[in-house]
Amino acid sequence: MSIRFTAKARRGMVALTCAAGLAVGVAGCGGSGGDDKKPDSSASASRTGGSDPSAQEGQSDEPLAELKGSDGLLLQVASAQRDAGGFVTVNGTLKNDGAKDLLIPAALSGNETEITKNGPSLGGATLVDSQGKKRYYVLRDTEGRPLTTTGLNTLKGGQSLPVFMQFPSPPTDVTEVTLQLPTLSSASIKISG
Repeated sequence: MSIRFTAKARRGMVALTCAAGLAVGVAGCGGSGGDDKKPDSSASASRTGGSDPSAQEGQSDEPLAELKGSDGLLLQVASAQRDAGGFVTVNGTLKNDGAKDLLIPAALSGNETEITKNGPSLGGATLVDSQGKKRYYVLRDTEGRPLTTTGLNTLKGGQSLPVFMQFPSPPTDVTEVTLQLPTLSSASIKISG
């Protein structure tokens, strides 16, 4: 009888161990596991194909500024955030306010060969610090690609696209700059952070 009891006890312990392992495994797959989506902290990575910008945190529904272009093209600036790495990231939305399809003007890429050879972008953008009498151009990665949304082509009527641009940071005492993009009106924006 002791052999039967020992075998039953072992099977019971194995079943209990398996059940406990499954319970722990299922609990580990819950909402606070390590595989949750994390925000992209590498804001300096170049974006291609018109991809979305990194998470646009702390933005209100009211834009900081609007830059208007022809045929209903509109850039709504949502934030201009100074980062500890020595750059300013401008996030916003490029929108076609018109009813017809709109080809994004090639002039938005600027006229620098190194930037334009990487395709349509917002590489022609600049920040102007009138206080320090300086102009800041869009940053580039080591291969010359602009650190801005790229791959811009056509926006359908009413369509909008999240965009970003990164610039060297003006001195910390400069909190207001003018954002300029070819073919669009200029606008004053406040830098936070």
